Amino acid sequence: MTPIEKSLREDLAAMYRIFDHLGWGELIFNHITVKLPGDEGHFLINPYGLHYSEVCASNLVKVDIEGNIVEETEHFVNPAGMLIHSCVHAARHDITCIAHTHTTAGMTVACQEGGLRPNNFYSALLHNRIAYHDFEGLTVDETEKVRLVEHLGDKAMMMILRNHGLLAGGRTIAEAFINLWLMERSCQIQTSVDQSGVKQIPISDDILERSVKLLAVQNMGQPTGALEFGAMKRVIDKKDSSYKL
Repeated sequence: MTPIEKSLREDLAAMYRIFDHLGWGELIFNHITVKLPGDEGHFLINPYGLHYSEVCASNLVKVDIEGNIVEETEHFVNPAGMLIHSCVHAARHDITCIAHTHTTAGMTVACQEGGLRPNNFYSALLHNRIAYHDFEGLTVDETEKVRLVEHLGDKAMMMILRNHGLLAGGRTIAEAFINLWLMERSCQIQTSVDQSGVKQIPISDDILERSVKLLAVQNMGQPTGALEFGAMKRVIDKKDSSYKL
């Protein structure tokens, strides 16, 4: 195993533990993947049947872009996860990591006709950055791949799967983490404000258009998500560092 793969395995396993810590797990379901360097198109995914708290660097499963397991393992992989992740990894070479969740807030917004509205602190940062894909049932039909890729397009890193959940990608594991976190927090605030029944304050188009530039100032030139992901890894290290095994 190369040092790069070892590092990616540890960070991906940490991501699973972070999601569990944040309450974003869903029994044995959902998935986060990271593409490995090289021309083979291999990527890592969680073993189907394990809880996120059980995922570690050594039990992540290596698969090819067609969904075939390419190394010896006692585990197998989730067919729905393979469909979503394989087609995105195949089409979008700028996306290294992909995360998918079924959180309550995320699914609530995914079920709303208007989707995510840019009217809170977090959703304003995602203005014009989210794609949408209509629900086609359990994602195990191979023909859905074409539409998933088409709806994501060649620019968006984030997508709301209508009636289903959230999907976030990133050029790094850290970027995918912060993109998913921003989506989740946006959905949490939207659903909370909706429940209040109080008239909502709109955010002007001018502020929405400036949000990307303002976020760049806030990031201070750091790689997107690096500080946040690093902080959460330290939290997990203190709680349980067995993900590194």
